[in-house]
Amino acid sequence: MKAVVTGGAGFLGSFVVERLRARGDEVFIPRSRVYDLCSEEACRTLIDEHAPALVVHCAVDGGGIGYMREHPGSVLRNNVLMSTQLMEACRLGGVAKFVGVSSVCAYPRVTPMPMREESLFEGYPEPNNAAYGLAKRLMMEQGKAYRQQYGFDAVFPMPTNLYGPRDVFDPARSHVVPALIRKCVEAADAQADHIVAWGSGQATRELLYVEDCADAIVAMAERWVSSEPVNIGNGQEFTILELVRAVAHACGFTGEVRWDTSKPDGQPRKCLDTSRAALGLGWRARVDLITGLERTVSWYRTHQAELG
Repeated sequence: MKAVVTGGAGFLGSFVVERLRARGDEVFIPRSRVYDLCSEEACRTLIDEHAPALVVHCAVDGGGIGYMREHPGSVLRNNVLMSTQLMEACRLGGVAKFVGVSSVCAYPRVTPMPMREESLFEGYPEPNNAAYGLAKRLMMEQGKAYRQQYGFDAVFPMPTNLYGPRDVFDPARSHVVPALIRKCVEAADAQADHIVAWGSGQATRELLYVEDCADAIVAMAERWVSSEPVNIGNGQEFTILELVRAVAHACGFTGEVRWDTSKPDGQPRKCLDTSRAALGLGWRARVDLITGLERTVSWYRTHQAELG
């Protein structure tokens, strides 16, 4: 089929594109310099010109905690406009399936563990990334409303924290894993005696290898027929302290880790109940953390010079 993948040149989107092309789809990747997804006219032009049967919306304005805290206004505005305008253009253009990639950031800051989809609206998101989480909530509510009123087929995977090759390693925007990998690789190469990590190390995260997530997104495009969101993760919870140790080992850094407790921990815990994905999609994550980190560090070292 004909497909459009927004953010298809980026981290997650590029792996989704590879999988769709591998199954024989004709995939178009819109670039922001031509199609500004915050523009209603550009979104309608995109759909009219390419007439896709499937649209996978991976494009985001986002980053790590630091980026989210510094840009809450633009993060909220840009993500809301992109998803709202694009979904409406898809509805008007007769797109058969819309896959809107959501995020675990949409969950309340404090919620029972493991996180279940039913708990999504039982509290306010973590304040440091609330703008992003609320934008994702709105996208999912729009899809539910469009299904009810128009019969529009919109589905929403909610991935946990992703990592892997092709991630963003720019310190201004990077998430926890690429930020730690860059820090540890540079420290190891410089034979530094310590690194500084944010927070207390006691917050927990669930980490998902990006290619596992891409497989789940394609499975949702093929087999999920409800606007109820689906957690995409592996159900394994690690403290940031444990994560830092694993990343340091993968990078060959043996120095001290010093914790800057003036920096935020972010959400206290993240761990997903993935039973809906297992039962409804027949999907489970396959890549364990150690293997995934080794692959990611290898990719980063290969591309370190060009990434700057």
